[in-house]
Amino acid sequence: MQEFDKSISFDGRDIRLKLGLLAPQAGGAVLIQSGDTAVLVTATTTKGREGIDFLPLTVDYEERLYAAGRIPGGFLRREGRPPERAILISRLIDRPLRPLFPNWWRNDIQIIATTLSMDEEVPPDVLAVTGASIAVIQAKIPFYGPMAAVRVGLIGDDFIINPTYREVESGDLDLVVAGSPDGVVMVEAGANQLPEQDIIEAIDFGYEAVRDLIGAQYDIMEELGMELVKAEPPTVDEALEKFISDRAADSIKKVLVQYDLGKEQRDTELDNIKETAIEEAIAELPEEDPIKAATTEDPKALGNLYKGLTKKLMRSQIVDEGIRVDGRKLDEVRPISCRVALLPPRVHGSALFTRGLTQVFSLATLGTPGDAQDLGDDLHPEDEKRYLHHYNFPPFSVGETKPLRSPGRREIGHGALAERAILPVLPPQDEFPYVVRVVSEVVSSNGSTSMGSVCGSTLALMDAGVPITKPVSGAAMGLIREGKEVRILTDIQGIEDFLGDMDFKVAGTDSGITALQMDMKITGLTMDIVAKAIEQALPARLHILDKMLATIDQPRPDLSPFAPRLLTMKIDPEQIGLVIGPGGKTIKSITEQTGSKIDIADDGTVTIAAIQAKKAERARDLIFNMTRKLNEGEVYLGRVTRIIPIGAFVEVLPGKEGMIHISQLAERRVGKVEEEVAVGDEVVVKVREIDNKGRLNLTRLGIHPDEAAAVRKTF
Repeated sequence: MQEFDKSISFDGRDIRLKLGLLAPQAGGAVLIQSGDTAVLVTATTTKGREGIDFLPLTVDYEERLYAAGRIPGGFLRREGRPPERAILISRLIDRPLRPLFPNWWRNDIQIIATTLSMDEEVPPDVLAVTGASIAVIQAKIPFYGPMAAVRVGLIGDDFIINPTYREVESGDLDLVVAGSPDGVVMVEAGANQLPEQDIIEAIDFGYEAVRDLIGAQYDIMEELGMELVKAEPPTVDEALEKFISDRAADSIKKVLVQYDLGKEQRDTELDNIKETAIEEAIAELPEEDPIKAATTEDPKALGNLYKGLTKKLMRSQIVDEGIRVDGRKLDEVRPISCRVALLPPRVHGSALFTRGLTQVFSLATLGTPGDAQDLGDDLHPEDEKRYLHHYNFPPFSVGETKPLRSPGRREIGHGALAERAILPVLPPQDEFPYVVRVVSEVVSSNGSTSMGSVCGSTLALMDAGVPITKPVSGAAMGLIREGKEVRILTDIQGIEDFLGDMDFKVAGTDSGITALQMDMKITGLTMDIVAKAIEQALPARLHILDKMLATIDQPRPDLSPFAPRLLTMKIDPEQIGLVIGPGGKTIKSITEQTGSKIDIADDGTVTIAAIQAKKAERARDLIFNMTRKLNEGEVYLGRVTRIIPIGAFVEVLPGKEGMIHISQLAERRVGKVEEEVAVGDEVVVKVREIDNKGRLNLTRLGIHPDEAAAVRKTF
């Protein structure tokens, strides 16, 4: 296409769009830029694959370190496995796009967003989301868009659109809102315990900006003569649909109202009904029957219709009767059980959180500053992470078998959400210098394991003695929309997530929200529905929190005896080299003497870790004495290190030597130094003088017996 360049003035910032400049063989391509941050987003589609029954959408976000003028580390000096943040941005692009494609579309779609340039002001993620919408429209892929995304920050009492990295860091809110012409389709947020009403206002504020960006896309489409592609859904064989309904509907309804059935029993019953209906169709119908012919041509046809029927009946039961498949009311939370300290104290903190059939085992580990995760090889300005949350979802948690692999996008996304929920309540580094890692092992899954991870992690942190400021709980909200009828569900289970229209996770303390994540399966929600979901989550969160606090109501006063004991101290940054010593000799000697681990920051903060507090204190004393400033008149117990004809050298502190002149060894005249002292002797000395070069002149004269006794007792 012909090159097209357009700038959109947007909330005090320009967003520049260039089409037709790069990637001419991609289905659609746009270079979207704000400030010095530029992202190339492409959308490409190919013919459909046979035998698949899902939307084959792939979204990849790629970072190139040249974007920030850097060369990658490592042996190969090139980008390798995507960093965690890149995976999270891939998900951020995917989640608002996916519900806007027809769910029956079977052609492969691939979206690739590549950050080509990046400054320290403008994050590339929301640019990539908006760019993906433009690229999809240009590629003529069926799409219920346009779609756009913005970030909302809170500085003081004012919301701001697309804040800089520094503004996000200094503010109380980091919220991404994505929307379509039909409403909000995705929300992702971290907040510093903000009230529900503030969050609702922030989403509304963000969606207004999203609407402006959608309008700008309509303007571009008009200028370029582009139109949204509308594709007709495949026709449904009404006779086949009626056949499966007649054979299975009554049996499905009976299963859906057996509220005492467990998940496994219900799934088995529904599978048996499906198999029976399909077997009867194949066995009883004559060969010439069009229903049997249709089934033979497409073996999955009856199965897909059965799934659709089950979905319709379950949703109808909720909308018409207000009753869910397990008999709960719409705003009712499943039974909850909490336990802590299930493992020996070698695991620093452990907790098991159970809600219905969802069970999360969370384990907390305390580490030293050297255990912080280095984030040097991505484009984000943050250097390291001191709180790590990892989420594991093994196949046995849903009664399945499959090969174990490294964490996938789902695991990384759920871990990041739980991490974001906990961060606002962690103690500041200067009060609690530990690096903290929590691992959430999902041992049983039936809906909302990410919020189970938040609850389990809070319990594990308190069990470990981490002084969190407030406990955090979370609940997942669902939604069923049939025409104008809308039902919001509290604490959704697996079948409601799978067959419903929304998964809205809300986490927070009794003071406010700390994290949000909303994903849709429909093309958008009005703000009234979003607000109602957030408000309905509050009593659920508080109910869950009460159950947690009944188990452990505050962090334990003491750490596990197997957790490292940390001491911190400050030294002059100019003395860092003195503590480390040539080739690390001095610091290695201290660690060997005391059995401790020592980390020194560039600002002179020294963190000492040891399993036994006495060992850490010993290392601290050695470093303190090594770096302390000596004053004239102070008395020390030192050790003679060497002798020369005119005096003896004495090490009064580690690495600090002074000389006793022969005339200062005794009250009488001394003929030879060896008459008074020998190498290795302990001697009490006083600092007589510190000359202009910092050299110590020591004496053994004029020391009061009480001073000598006191210094010997100290050392």
